[in-house]
Amino acid sequence: MKFIDEAIIQVRAGKGGNGIVSFRREKYIPMGGPDGGDGGDGGSVYMIGTHGLNTLSDFRHRRKYVADNGRTGQSRNKTGSKGEDVIVPVPLGTIVKTLEHDELIADISDTEEPVLIARGGFHGLGNTRYKSSTNRAPRQCSQGSEGELFDLQLELKVLADVGLLGMPNAGKSTFIRSVSAAKPKVADYPFTTLHPNLGVVSVAPHRSFVIADIPGLIEGASEGVGLGIRFLKHLQRTKLLLHIIDIAPLDEGHDPVDDAVKILKELKNYDEALYQKQRWLVLNKLDLLPEEEQQERCQKIIDGLDWQGPVYKISAINKGGVDQLCYDIMAMMEEEVASEEVEKD
Repeated sequence: MKFIDEAIIQVRAGKGGNGIVSFRREKYIPMGGPDGGDGGDGGSVYMIGTHGLNTLSDFRHRRKYVADNGRTGQSRNKTGSKGEDVIVPVPLGTIVKTLEHDELIADISDTEEPVLIARGGFHGLGNTRYKSSTNRAPRQCSQGSEGELFDLQLELKVLADVGLLGMPNAGKSTFIRSVSAAKPKVADYPFTTLHPNLGVVSVAPHRSFVIADIPGLIEGASEGVGLGIRFLKHLQRTKLLLHIIDIAPLDEGHDPVDDAVKILKELKNYDEALYQKQRWLVLNKLDLLPEEEQQERCQKIIDGLDWQGPVYKISAINKGGVDQLCYDIMAMMEEEVASEEVEKD
């Protein structure tokens, strides 16, 4: 199934039911008085984060979500029934904005309870509400108000612990295949990955993290060149970025250091906070170089980038060095969770 990370839909909350004018008419009670009931409130539209949904593809087939109108009031002071609400399931990590003004309505990142998106109209009042000492037989009632109507832009940001960053063909898809059950497409041409892939990496029972394979970037991605601008946003929610570099590019004209610098520039241009996120350097494709050349090539890249953070040397295709990397990521994640729990206490 193709990954859909944006969708436009319309939501309409129900109209409030009208109040009515009615008078009590019973035998032997000539002066019964008003008994017109209120209408019911219109139904509202809610969204709820749902495990198991990973794309917005369902919204290609259904683009309108309409809640029920409230029912009209009845005689004998009976209130009309409330319109039924509509609850729309969405993937965790869905951002909901108004299409016209780009105003944020909701950031749905948990499954605790439904989030109100469009409020139903208020009920109209029956003539009983207008009864007073000076107006004993009111003949007025009110209409229910309209429910809220929005054209919405839905945007899904992948919820993952680790994001893979790198140029096309750096080996990101091969890496995620080697550490998880995800099976992204792998080939020797640019932009093999056309949509993000999520994989769950399990290092031991009850010890796992989620990794996201993001399509490769090229220079100018933060300004809309290539595929990168559509997917950079998925890196914003990750806790750690793995910057994967091909140390033995097939094209001899490519310099791994220059390519890495371009990636970092795109990252910074897109979002300074994203640029400041913790990154580890992963030097990939050691299997393509003779053993005596590997250390020299790796050190040249590290020196060229003036890299001060963690460095891992791997061969994703044969899983060389991959296990240690995954164990260290898991340890870092657990330390972060423990630290957050201490801060809460």
